[in-house]
Amino acid sequence: MIRVTAQAFDSAAETAAFRDRVPQAGAIVTFLGQVRGRGPQGDIAAMTLEHYPGMTERALETIEAEARRRWPLDEVIIIHRYGRLEPGEPIVFVATASPHRRAAYEANEFLVDWLKTRAPFWKKEEGQFGARWVDAKADDDDAAARWE
Repeated sequence: MIRVTAQAFDSAAETAAFRDRVPQAGAIVTFLGQVRGRGPQGDIAAMTLEHYPGMTERALETIEAEARRRWPLDEVIIIHRYGRLEPGEPIVFVATASPHRRAAYEANEFLVDWLKTRAPFWKKEEGQFGARWVDAKADDDDAAARWE
């Protein structure tokens, strides 16, 4: 399941609903990414995430399909926000369910790595340093490349 939204979400409620959908799963792994309060340039007051509607959902569906091809997954959910967010607000939630923990862990990590590098989102940070677009990071590319 893919959801791209400007609305806040409750990760505990999402986890509970996800768990209820997969009573047969032996393992559930979740990841929650949130806006940092501090970056290399200093304190972050807000982050704005932009995306292309339609294109973004298709890219996330392709990433999810690849995870399902590689691992025996009972269920997957990807929730990704866009818009202006403040420190501590959730950006992304990824949950994977599988009969066994290794598949759930690896699939979750794969999804997060590919979301960081292949999903069409653009991030702008605001803070005492002004506003700046966040550049891609080599270590994110390295993390995603290990799944090639």
